[in-house]
Amino acid sequence: MSEKVGVYICHCGSNIAGMVDVEEVARWAGENLNDVAVSRDYKFMCSSLGQELIEEDIKNEGLTRVVVGACSPHLHEKTFRNACEKGGLNPYLCQMASLREQISWVSTDKDRATEKSKALISGAVERVKLHEELQPTEVPVNPNTLVVGAGIAGIQSALELADAGHHVYLVEREPSIGGHMAQFDKTFPTLDCAACILTPRMSEVGDHPNITLLSYSEVEEVTGYVGNFHARLRKKARYVNEEDCTGCGICIEKCPKKVVDDVFEAGLGYRKAIYRPFPQAVPKFPVIDTESCIYFERGTCKACEKFCPTDAIDFEQKDTYIDLDVGNIVLATGYQIFDPTKIPQYGYGRLANVFTSLEFERLCNAAGPTEGKVVLRDGVTEPESVAIVHCVGSRDKRFNPHCSAICCMSALKFGHLVMEKTGAEVYSFYIDMRPIAKGYEEFYDRLLEEGMHFIRGRVAEVTDAARKPGEEGKLIVQAEDTLIGRQRRVPVDMVILMSALEPQSDARDVALQFGISCSMKGWFTERHPKLDPVATMTDGVFIAGTCQGPKDIPDSVAQGAAAAARVQGMVTIGTVEIEPVVATIHEELCSGCRICNTLCPFNAIDYDAEKEVSVINQALCKGCGTCIAACPAQAISGAHFSNGQILAELQGLLYDVFGSNGAKAPVETPEAVPA
Repeated sequence: MSEKVGVYICHCGSNIAGMVDVEEVARWAGENLNDVAVSRDYKFMCSSLGQELIEEDIKNEGLTRVVVGACSPHLHEKTFRNACEKGGLNPYLCQMASLREQISWVSTDKDRATEKSKALISGAVERVKLHEELQPTEVPVNPNTLVVGAGIAGIQSALELADAGHHVYLVEREPSIGGHMAQFDKTFPTLDCAACILTPRMSEVGDHPNITLLSYSEVEEVTGYVGNFHARLRKKARYVNEEDCTGCGICIEKCPKKVVDDVFEAGLGYRKAIYRPFPQAVPKFPVIDTESCIYFERGTCKACEKFCPTDAIDFEQKDTYIDLDVGNIVLATGYQIFDPTKIPQYGYGRLANVFTSLEFERLCNAAGPTEGKVVLRDGVTEPESVAIVHCVGSRDKRFNPHCSAICCMSALKFGHLVMEKTGAEVYSFYIDMRPIAKGYEEFYDRLLEEGMHFIRGRVAEVTDAARKPGEEGKLIVQAEDTLIGRQRRVPVDMVILMSALEPQSDARDVALQFGISCSMKGWFTERHPKLDPVATMTDGVFIAGTCQGPKDIPDSVAQGAAAAARVQGMVTIGTVEIEPVVATIHEELCSGCRICNTLCPFNAIDYDAEKEVSVINQALCKGCGTCIAACPAQAISGAHFSNGQILAELQGLLYDVFGSNGAKAPVETPEAVPA
């Protein structure tokens, strides 16, 4: 029985119609392509009126297939599938042709763009005739959620879900939650105390009945699929029994060993071998650093154990493993700071009074190693002049081409704090000033009024080599001032490097572990950069905060809440539909070579040792086709992308060679051919 195909060509305003003769394509399809019963063009097919046009034609004209020539299927395929379903047609009997991205936006010749559009529509018509009715499957959703990373984004996600009555497992690799925000002194542009904002949220997490806090723990393995994930966690030994510890701090006080704190204090302060990262840490339990503890080095001491009033110290404690079943996962693993030693001309690590932005955060923090006093490395001298260097490792093709989003505003904040605390002259060396959010431009104007000096130009060098009188004993910042067109040498006492925000060093390993993708730099990749910025291509795995890309605190909080909202929607419904466009292994043809197992980017293929064949978990499969193309025995077929469908589309694309009836001679295309 012949099909009745409806063809709908979208103008997309002028996005498509500006380069393609849309009316001509619609007319041509109706007159020249076999089995096309209806062919129309419309200004905006994705609008409610455009969708209703499809629905009415399905009902009134008896359409059995639908082709839409519009923008990318990635953007609107779901829209037109829904329109078909409302009209009473199986949604998978719809095919889209991307006339915007693949033709209009990349063409300069209107006649050739129109001809190419005809070819794409012809291919879509020939392909859709071979589409089969597919039905999605439903799976139950476990109401528990795993949130990985307990910075401000992870905290927000966990609290949103917990407050809605759902249980959350919040995992943090460090001894305390809080992330980088716990290290900050003030927040821009309001200059609110970071600890005053963050600490109450941390306390809420620690006390919430619906949150199981698993600090000093890491995810070892994740298996399963949306609604039904299984995670195995390693809870690292603190050598402190949390059930017995009261957090009194006597063990920390009595510990005789001091070491440089390279993590929380950024190398500017000291901590004990048994320590809490900071006084407001959540949880309150200390942890023993085995690499610096005298007992683990020499087998003696145990001062902490001797003085502990509740006998909570346990030197025999081992790492333990925890297995969790959850329905969804939120990744909020944060960022790391660029190492400025990679730019040796800036002198970091060589010139004493060159500081990173994170070091300065601790320097001016009232709870930091200098109790908030802005001083040089000698711990006594206040600077009389300070240079702030923007974009260190950012907007630089040698390191990170991206803008780190927060550096301009952090530099303004630092300038204000330096002037407030010391009265020093502050010079800001910037490429472009980017105060892009609410209140940011006003903060920039405030710093102009306060007397901060702005020099537009990338710094070439920071040196201590004096050339002129007045430069002795100073750091000299050399840069081109592009606004006046001359080189400048500015002698200062302190230099602050605004280091770039980078992905975590293990971001790629984490992405592989959770079955998601990341950019070349290591930022986690969202499903759609505008319409779905918190979801990933792996259903049930969401991202929030700076693991996706550089952003400030408000944006991180908003994204954490958004990820929680997406999870809560799935938990509330209780089930989730699994896309039926998946691959299938024909066991009678499978040789058990396992090539597909190693190539699958979603870890959806396992090996059945008993049957000696590979098996696809269709809940994990995304229908990408990698396994189908790689299988040497052609034992794998893909729903909605069969060989016959693809070949028919190719023959339709070549309508000017084969004619509108498809191939001159039918070509047999079996789904699988024995090796």
